[in-house]
Amino acid sequence: MKSDGPSLTPERPESVAVGVEEEFHLVDLGTRRLTAQAGRLVEQLPAASFGSELQQSVLEANSLPWVRLADLAEDVASLRRAAIAVALPLGLGLVAAGTVPIADPDLLKITPDARYEHMQGEYRMLVREQLICGVQVHVDVPDRDLAVAVSHRVAPWLPALLALSASSPFWLGVDTGYASYRTLIWRRWPTTGTLGGFESAAAYDRTVADLVRSGVISDPGMIYFDVRPSDHLPTVELRVCDACPCLPDVVLLAGLFRSLVIRETAAAIAGRPPLPVRPELLDAAMWRAARSGLEGNLVDPVTASPVPAGLLVGQLLTGLRPALESTGDWELVADLTASAVARGSSAARQRAVCARRGLPAVIDALVAETRATSTEWLAVPEPPAAQSARRPALLARLISRRTRGAGRRAPD
Repeated sequence: MKSDGPSLTPERPESVAVGVEEEFHLVDLGTRRLTAQAGRLVEQLPAASFGSELQQSVLEANSLPWVRLADLAEDVASLRRAAIAVALPLGLGLVAAGTVPIADPDLLKITPDARYEHMQGEYRMLVREQLICGVQVHVDVPDRDLAVAVSHRVAPWLPALLALSASSPFWLGVDTGYASYRTLIWRRWPTTGTLGGFESAAAYDRTVADLVRSGVISDPGMIYFDVRPSDHLPTVELRVCDACPCLPDVVLLAGLFRSLVIRETAAAIAGRPPLPVRPELLDAAMWRAARSGLEGNLVDPVTASPVPAGLLVGQLLTGLRPALESTGDWELVADLTASAVARGSSAARQRAVCARRGLPAVIDALVAETRATSTEWLAVPEPPAAQSARRPALLARLISRRTRGAGRRAPD
């Protein structure tokens, strides 16, 4: 994502651009299995917007940076439609989810590329099993010192964003018991997890250089922290989330993360300290989000106590309201949050489909959700005053309902 807009300051939050990278699994619509045919799509799609990934079964789409969330939604929808239009005549379907239920690693291949071939030789099983997809969100932070600081400051709230995106309950035909099993696969790489605090961008860059020098990674692009300052763009990049089959959830994550970056940027400039949460607790909270999704407890970063997922998401939304209002996103993001909490995680929906009709039907449902690219939900039929009065009550009811349910269903 590239932006030539003004620098981020507390006085200009309305100018902050946000962009999205989506990864899609490719499935054979006949067998419903992952298939290594991304190259056939890439050669027919615009190179500026689409590309290959490590596995040939994954297609990547890159939006432009946008200030308005409505524009971002239209762009992401357009990219999905373009990829689907090319895939369908080839008998292929796109799945935006952390994992797909049916896959055979022995039948898949990595993309021909010297870097990827080096990774295959070095990381072996990690590459073979890298059959996962995520959605990354980039937010403009042109000052690199500030980007490093903000990447650390946003960490306590990332488990809530992971829970909202959780879409990977199945792995190689098995129900894993997790809402985001992709998270466990992803965190096996040597440079994943919580980003520690650094006093400056120079200190961060020295650490990255040391990791490359160690030979454990081959280049700065292999820094896979939960949030990181991009190595080639003036952005902070969110990396924890599963790919989301429902387009509104992608826009929700973009809106929440941008407002989180805006809030923490202003706090850093004002000299306010970050929330003091130990990295051990942050890692535990991320595990809990991967285990529970929206259907169980998460970890409150302030109290270190279990809390129903809907309640924590509601607290995050409330805390971000000033930033959301500064960008004109409060109504849209509040609506999308209420809908996401009411609908539950993709992981829960997939399990419900599997219980009724089996794993092949889960693939069909994910293909259909990914294909649903209408943006009619962006329209606001009610006057803003009526929406503002209705929305807090709706969120309160949803949170209360999730709280009661979580007490019975929370995982051990």
